[in-house]
Amino acid sequence: MVHKAWKIIPRPLLETVLNNHAQHHRVPQPLILHGPRGVGKTTLIVERLLDKWNAGPHITAYVDFAENIKGSHPKDGFSFPWGSWSNCPQPPLLTLSSQIEHSLEFMVKRGIKLGTISSQQIFTTLNKLHSPTTAIQRILGKSAESLGICSKRNLVKKGDSIKRRGRTSAAVVSSNAVKLWDMAVSRLSARLKPEESLERDLRVEEDPYYKEAMSALKLAKEVIEMQQGWRANAIKELNKTGGFSRSLANAATDWPCLLLELLSSAAEIDYFQPKLVINNIDVLKHAILTDDTSVNGSMYHDSLIWRIIALCVNERCIPIILVTSDSYYSYKAFIDFGFPDVFVSRETFGWTPAEAKMHMVADYFSQSEWNVIVEVLGPNPRHLFEVYALKLSNYYHKVMDEKAATFEDIVDAYLAYLQVTVVNPAMEKALLILQKFATNACNGKISKDKLRFGAPWRHPPRIDNSKLCREWAKIQLMDFVQSLANTEFGVNYLADCSLEIFDDPSAVALLEVGLLYTQRDPSFIRPVSRGIQRCLVRWLVQEQLQMSFTGSLQYLWQRIMRGRSYRHLMLQLGNK
Repeated sequence: MVHKAWKIIPRPLLETVLNNHAQHHRVPQPLILHGPRGVGKTTLIVERLLDKWNAGPHITAYVDFAENIKGSHPKDGFSFPWGSWSNCPQPPLLTLSSQIEHSLEFMVKRGIKLGTISSQQIFTTLNKLHSPTTAIQRILGKSAESLGICSKRNLVKKGDSIKRRGRTSAAVVSSNAVKLWDMAVSRLSARLKPEESLERDLRVEEDPYYKEAMSALKLAKEVIEMQQGWRANAIKELNKTGGFSRSLANAATDWPCLLLELLSSAAEIDYFQPKLVINNIDVLKHAILTDDTSVNGSMYHDSLIWRIIALCVNERCIPIILVTSDSYYSYKAFIDFGFPDVFVSRETFGWTPAEAKMHMVADYFSQSEWNVIVEVLGPNPRHLFEVYALKLSNYYHKVMDEKAATFEDIVDAYLAYLQVTVVNPAMEKALLILQKFATNACNGKISKDKLRFGAPWRHPPRIDNSKLCREWAKIQLMDFVQSLANTEFGVNYLADCSLEIFDDPSAVALLEVGLLYTQRDPSFIRPVSRGIQRCLVRWLVQEQLQMSFTGSLQYLWQRIMRGRSYRHLMLQLGNK
């Protein structure tokens, strides 16, 4: 068979949905494109659609948060990990926030070049929520007083005279804000360097209109940064206590959200149509803090999405597409952020076996090879790509020639690779999560409502002992995998409103490490692929063989007396 380059197979229905969303200049909802790992979401966006979304009046900011995870991204010469991004070293939140801010700033500068964003628009957007008067006075220093511009404190003292002249305090504040703004913009415009105006190829620094708008953008950023500095002590205390504050979380996202609002108000069909694509949005949720200049990653993530939703609903926003393999966004996020229709949801599971056979067999695999692949690994596009790359390698030809191996042996070697490099490390991470749950339960950090009698995992060790907690965690994880195997790895979590499976810490742990995926439609939990499913069974068998006699008795007692049973939630499907 002739070796052919791997090709990207179009998916007309999904592409049509994404293009329809992106072709609008403003939309009432953000769109989430989600699905298990390896089904081609990033490939679809980057290699087929992104060029179309950057042609003519369209400009798209593509932000891939996973690029900041060193050693786990194709740009560094690696492949995407099979497990969750939460298993990888997490990047600093400051890096991720700067990445999205720079992308939005680039689109705003393009709007300035096209003349759709002016200094007045920037001021109007800033003044709507942020009351910049005091901050601008601090930036200007004594220049404001020399021009007779009053501060808010002086306005209160002069309240009687203001009323006698028939003018409202708000009008005076607004008038003073405009004067301050014009003065500050004028000063910044005079000091603006050519390299600070716009990207090099635009060459608009000589035009006063563009210089004024660029100065206004720089001033707005200084105002936001100054207001964030005033909250520094409060944010530091919040991070220390681990509390929650909606106002402080919103303060951390003021600048990107102001840019989004500015772009949304300036978007004009067939002239300036910006859009934003954020890939691996789940990385933001797990980002780490390196200082106390911002709230933690989870709070920043929630605030950003909340404000995007609010902007879409209240005023309409530029098209925003969030791409993720984290199954949190398939069902739970819709509930946490409001109601089931708060996002436009598009879920993809890759190819069906029939579709994959139509595209793969003639060009890449023989019929006999395809039968083995679809039975053992399933039609997951990433499995197919990796097996085909293995087939083209020197190792494949060496094994086939020297050891008289068959294609089944090569697939089994690939499964062993997944077992060692993907599933076993992920299961170790899941055990640590369960061990932490048991420790928290011993220390009283788990609500008693979650530890009521009647469920197998509601009897953790009563003594905070790491060895006991780990043994309990392993038995619980084995019991859970066994119960999934009994249901043929298809559990319908919405059947009879049976959401109790999400209370099980074993289910939560396997979802968090990325081995299980929660689908939205149909509503069932399953491994991300059939190949990963086989590795889970192998892990279970291996752990059973390695258990001591005492451990085997404990596991047997668990299965007989407290063993999980999700058979009532089985989902009968021909092809999962």
